[in-house]
This record gives sequence, structure tokens and C-alpha cells, in this order.
Amino acid sequence: MHGPGGHHHHDHHGHDHGHGGHHHHVSAGSVAEPRWLWIALGLNVGMALLEVVLGIISGSTALLADAAHVITDALAIGIALASIVLARRPAGGRYTYGLGRVEILGAQLNGASLLVLAGMLGVGAGLRIADPPAVEGGVVVITGIFGVLGNILAAWALARASRESLAVEGAYQHALMDAISSVAAIVAGALVLAGVSSVVDPILALIVTALMVRSGWTVLRSSTDVLLEAAPRGLDPETVGAALVAVEGVVEVHDLHVWELTQGFPAVTAHVIARPGTDCEATRFRLERVLADQFSVAHSTLQVESDHREELVQLERPWSGGAR
Repeated sequence: MHGPGGHHHHDHHGHDHGHGGHHHHVSAGSVAEPRWLWIALGLNVGMALLEVVLGIISGSTALLADAAHVITDALAIGIALASIVLARRPAGGRYTYGLGRVEILGAQLNGASLLVLAGMLGVGAGLRIADPPAVEGGVVVITGIFGVLGNILAAWALARASRESLAVEGAYQHALMDAISSVAAIVAGALVLAGVSSVVDPILALIVTALMVRSGWTVLRSSTDVLLEAAPRGLDPETVGAALVAVEGVVEVHDLHVWELTQGFPAVTAHVIARPGTDCEATRFRLERVLADQFSVAHSTLQVESDHREELVQLERPWSGGAR
């Protein structure tokens, strides 16, 4: 009989004993280091305040607009930081897995906000292409240099915090896209100073918009995979099933599920049929070692049972092995 996901199931009668095992090495907390997030947040807030002051003194709307961008980066880092702090709380009460997936919700917010910002930038750039405004090339170049320095420092701190965390990755993409946007601004300003038409500014803005859409979509797709409990990329259920059924004493593996509790914390559950007379506890331990050593899976729940039906030993199906 076929079960969900195309896995093969069989009706079993007369099991002599059953063993369910849990294998835990780590809680599904955050892999990120909050200290670097605080540094990135401080850099962003400091840069925003500096740009606001300089913008008011110089009367530059470009500087004030860039300060607004930097503030959105700071909000993205704040979301990542809050979700990481919550994710590190120990499991308890109704939250038996802890709050690890708060990081995934933070990543969803950051990915979605990148798409919203891209939409706003794209619309604005499209309007400016139709009616190119006068661009103060010198002010744009100076603003761009500020933006590049601030965002590269913030991106560096976020990369140190650990990009394995999807929440941090979302904030990192915010900073990276703003750095690229600032580079585009410097190029546009320099070209305008060299006498090129100011239409180059919105054209470069549209290129940055396309990069922002790609980044936002990547973060959203990865975080949605976790929420939908898809198998992590690079951890193929077929490969896991084949490795488990190759363990000595294992006849069949079914009801195999591979997913992530949160980014970087894969989990596996499976029902395993062992050859009659096999020590189920020892078999379960061997299966857990395979999951940990070959696939870096530290959270597994395995039900290992022995079946006396000799004909079961002869079955050859996906994740089924012969007698050993």
C-alpha cells in the first residue's frame, strides 16, 4: 500500500516488540551570534543619524532619502535580532520544539519587505525615466560613498553573525542591496558630472530593483520551504532512506519524513522493520549514528520493530533490503 509522498507501507501483524527512540543533541535555537547583530544595528543607526544631520545642514534630499533606506536596514536587523533572541528560549509548555521558527517568520518579514521596497523603487524609477529630473551629481556621489561605507560594514558584521540563520540572511540581503544601490548612485552621479543624461540614474535604479527582487524572493522561498516542512536542500529523502536500509539488520524503512525545525536543524522520523531476532535498541543506535555522521541530523525519532514473518525478509521495494 502506498502512503503519502509515495513511500511504501505494509500492514504488519505479530510484532514481537517495538522501540521508539529520540535522538537529541541540540535544541532548535538560533545558530546566529547576537553580538554581531548589535554591532550592525549600531552602525546603521549611527549612519542614519549622521546622514539626517548632514542632509538638514546641506539641504540634500538625497542624503535624507538614503537615511530612510538605512533606517529600513536597521529595522530588518532589529527583526532578525528579536527573532534570534526569542528562538533561543528553551522549549516548554505548548512550545515543545521551542521558538526556533520565530527566526523563519523574521526571515519572511525581511524577504517580503525587500520585495515591497523593490516595488516602490521600481515605480519611482519608471516615472523618472519618463520624465528625468535634474540630478545634482556631486551630492549623489557623496551620498553614495556614505551609503557604501555604512552598508559594507553592516553586511560584514551580519556575515560574521552567521548567514545560516535565515533571519540574518534577510537582514544581510537588505544591507547588501543598499550597498549595491549606493554603488549605482555613485556611478550615476559620476556620469551626470561627466555630462551624461540624468536618465542614467533611474536606469541604474531599475537594475538594482531587479537584484532586490531576486534577493527578496530567495529569502522568501527558503523560509517558506521550512514552514512547509520540505526536506532541506542537499538532504534527499531517497538518499537518507537508502542509507538507513543499508544498516545491518534492517529489512525495511517507511513513513520516512525529513524536514527542518528551523534553518540548520534538520530532523528525521521513520518506522523501521528489523530482521527477526535483531536487537532493536542496538539497531536504533546504529541508525542514529548514520543520520548524525552521514547527514548531520541531530534530531531523530525512530520506531524500530522486529517482525517474524519470513516472507517480509524477501521484499524488495524502495528502502527495503534483503536478509543480513
